[in-house]
Amino acid sequence: MMNTTQNRIERIKNNGYELDFGTVFNHAFENYKKIALYGGLVLFVFFFLLSIVVFGVIIAIFGSAATLEFLKPENLRPEALSLNILLIISAVSILIGSSLSPFTAGLIKMAYCAERDEEFHVSTMFEFFKAPYFKELFIATLLVSIVSSSLSAIIDYAQIPILGFVNTLTVSLFTILMIPLIIFGKLKAVEAIQTSLMIVSKQPLILLGLIVVGTFAIMVGLVGCCIGIFFTFPFLYSLNYVIYSEIIGFDTEIDQEATL
Repeated sequence: MMNTTQNRIERIKNNGYELDFGTVFNHAFENYKKIALYGGLVLFVFFFLLSIVVFGVIIAIFGSAATLEFLKPENLRPEALSLNILLIISAVSILIGSSLSPFTAGLIKMAYCAERDEEFHVSTMFEFFKAPYFKELFIATLLVSIVSSSLSAIIDYAQIPILGFVNTLTVSLFTILMIPLIIFGKLKAVEAIQTSLMIVSKQPLILLGLIVVGTFAIMVGLVGCCIGIFFTFPFLYSLNYVIYSEIIGFDTEIDQEATL
């Protein structure tokens, strides 16, 4: 017998669902207010430390002089880089992004905890770096990143910049439920991708509007000397959580499993 989440997904597949833009946005904003400061601090510290580690590894491998020479603006232009360098950069970026997807999952879990007035700590951000979540999150993000990067390469070759933005927006839209389906719905990587595509296709315009408005809200953080974006970015995770909550929802059994 299918569990509750699978039953709901099947109903959505057959009958669709209702989603109100104002209700979702207001719900996400109220949730965001509970995690903005803590989430922003965690993001800032995490990416600051990550940057130090990454640059430290690069300098250790290539040396400081070669690294500084490579980082000169004139050497970072796409036309100045060889195909091999571009492929290496792309591959490393995909692997790092896929490896960090459990951190994104942790931030979504933080929004889940805030909704229920449960305590959340730094450890909450890292609880999905363990089996069975890490493998599924890594595979799902890796597959999506490979497809997105391949499309971007084709678009760059065709020299139609606007399509690059459309590609990024489309991928973000149709995979918005991928991570919540893995961590809350207990779906496997490929199944989570397929289910996210199916669910979004039922209400693409409303979900697109939420993503666009949410992105503009996040960009407000750039006003604060760019650092402010770390404190507006958690809105994206609140929005991600709320969309899942409004469309699929939770029950007692799922709630208990999700907090293990």
